[in-house]
Amino acid sequence: MLDMGLEIIHLGSGSRGNSTLLISGNSKILIDCGFSLKQTELRLKKIDIEPKTIDAIIVTHHHGDHSKSALRASKKWGSKLYSNTETAIKMGWNPISECRTFANLERLDISEEISVLPIPVPHDDAENIALIVSNGDGNRAGFVTDLGEATVELKRHLKGCSHISIEANYDHEKLMQGPYPDSLKRRIMGRGGHLSNSQTADIIKEILTPNLKTLVLCHLSDRNNAPHLAESEVLMQIADDFGGSIFISGQDGPDFKIVLENK
Repeated sequence: MLDMGLEIIHLGSGSRGNSTLLISGNSKILIDCGFSLKQTELRLKKIDIEPKTIDAIIVTHHHGDHSKSALRASKKWGSKLYSNTETAIKMGWNPISECRTFANLERLDISEEISVLPIPVPHDDAENIALIVSNGDGNRAGFVTDLGEATVELKRHLKGCSHISIEANYDHEKLMQGPYPDSLKRRIMGRGGHLSNSQTADIIKEILTPNLKTLVLCHLSDRNNAPHLAESEVLMQIADDFGGSIFISGQDGPDFKIVLENK
């Protein structure tokens, strides 16, 4: 692999769509493609990225807010489409002609500059994965959404990352006081649901090392959370030990760019 920096740009994150752009050298990949094709192209063009320069799209699971336009984008842009076999089956994608499939914990060399390691995480009715991304410069970046708890294996791989994007989906009090039926509240709070602000804070505190330079809280619920609640909950747990920068990825990105310099 070449010795290059890694750029991370969240095109948007939430229940209405998720997609994150990674750039290293001449390589560009999308993690998830959950907006409409038109909206994805608009967001890429806002940051002067020509969609046809996207080398690969990696879909973490089949839910529409992560997979909506992945196949259409792959075909239109000439980008390679990747998912695990279960996701390809649920999406109806041909694992030979339309996408490349991988197994959990199978390192994928997407290009000369970028490799990814898929880590299984629990999520209702989905074979979901987190991704650990490396471009060979000594930095690793973790991307984690749509899970009800962090497994021991996931935390082991997150420890030592230079960057982590992780969901802080709901504030417990707002969820409990909100209008959702009790059955849905239980599902959200369950092992296959989503991470609360306090769960995310606990995870980051547990795996925090001096290597962690940037943290993005993403996939915030519009109804059951607020950016200031998520940020304050996490900072309350880690502020004494975290010397890096924290960002919030909203639904209507892209709002910021993170650059991991060569170590």
